[in-house]
Amino acid sequence: MSAHDAVAAAEGHAHRDDAGSRMGMWLFLFTELILFGGLFIIYAVYRYLHYPEFQLAAKELDTMVGTINTLILLTSSLTVALSIVALREGRKGFSRALVAITVLLALAFLVNKYFEWEHKFSLGIYPGSPTLTNQPSGVILYFGLYFVMTGLHALHVIIGMGVLVYLFVAIGNGRVSPDNSVRLESGGLYWHLVDIIWIFLFPLFYLLH
Repeated sequence: MSAHDAVAAAEGHAHRDDAGSRMGMWLFLFTELILFGGLFIIYAVYRYLHYPEFQLAAKELDTMVGTINTLILLTSSLTVALSIVALREGRKGFSRALVAITVLLALAFLVNKYFEWEHKFSLGIYPGSPTLTNQPSGVILYFGLYFVMTGLHALHVIIGMGVLVYLFVAIGNGRVSPDNSVRLESGGLYWHLVDIIWIFLFPLFYLLH
């Protein structure tokens, strides 16, 4: 390494604030939990007020589809965790491969969700549809919450995919490395949050009949 490179590396190390970066990510995740926590409370209140209608509406969802998407996200959580371990061990190529697999799993989740939504739309079950507006208010509320909460979660999956693609490139060009893995760790934390939110959504909409 040349003297110039050594000085640049030292300056880059001096200006890094890994602890601050981690704290910032945890604070961001906390705000996300507040957002979804509020939606979960709204769901619980409406479910209590319209219990029979919520049970009736839940039968329209395919439990197998929800189960497959749950397995996909749980697997993606494992691959992103293993990518962090691989990077720390200096196996950059393997780390990138695991990040790429995580992105593909996220894409599989979205494709599965697309076909699920497309089927609901084909049945006339979507916000404001004539079929839905003729249903009891509890059924309308159930599907309103279903589309809002799963749609918001899908948006987080898309954002997470963008973060993972950036990390894939960053590992390749050295901006994320075994000595500077905080970005991958933060991206992994975000992805784990996406998975945890789904772990709550899955039983609320697909299992509680």
